Amino acid sequence: MSQKNYPTPHINACPEDFAKTVLMPGDPLRAKFIAETYLDSAVLVNNVRGIQGYTGTYKGIRVSVMASGMGMPSIGIYSYELFNFFGVDNIIRVGTAGGISTNVKVRDIVIAMGACTNSNYASQYGLPGAFAPIASYELMKRAIDNAEKLGACYHVGNCLSSDTFYSDDTTASEKWSKMGVLCVEMEAAALYMNAARCGKNALGIFTVSDHIVTGEATSAEERQTSFTQMMEIALETAVSLG
Repeated sequence: MSQKNYPTPHINACPEDFAKTVLMPGDPLRAKFIAETYLDSAVLVNNVRGIQGYTGTYKGIRVSVMASGMGMPSIGIYSYELFNFFGVDNIIRVGTAGGISTNVKVRDIVIAMGACTNSNYASQYGLPGAFAPIASYELMKRAIDNAEKLGACYHVGNCLSSDTFYSDDTTASEKWSKMGVLCVEMEAAALYMNAARCGKNALGIFTVSDHIVTGEATSAEERQTSFTQMMEIALETAVSLG
């Protein structure tokens, strides 16, 4: 690192405060839950704007967890700073998603191989075409292996990262589903693009918390604390990286 770019307006820490791999839920309370439930000797390393970040060990390997907030602008800021200013190499998003394919059910896990988006996030790169945001193959392969070992009900495929939670186009989900998209969330595409631009690694692992087609849903408390299998897949993937 050629110059001191930290602390930033969003992360009040030093590079050595973070592990090389960071789990990144959207919800700060989910970050707190993961740290308190799974990490040994977890230390709060960031709490600017209530975006809690912790570093501890899992099975003897140093791991960090920090929230991203909601939406691509928010995860875009935090992942950019972690990749560029704090020496982080791998970010695994652990979040919730809404099912839009009838092949997935509530509480199933989706490992996002790619992230379609209705966002204009990629326009900043000035590319002469459309960029296809994809996960790190190495992270994805390890996550699939760990999902198998844990006996998870999981799917691998495309997600949609949407800029709109309340869309004026009530037919949008059906259109994406026709293209084989499994679920919708709001962050992965920006994370994947930042990782690509920085030469780093990113992966999104989601638990389907509600289903847009069937109307089935889980509670806010369940989303915060009960989607543990997704967390365990991410943690096992993190420690497999050493």
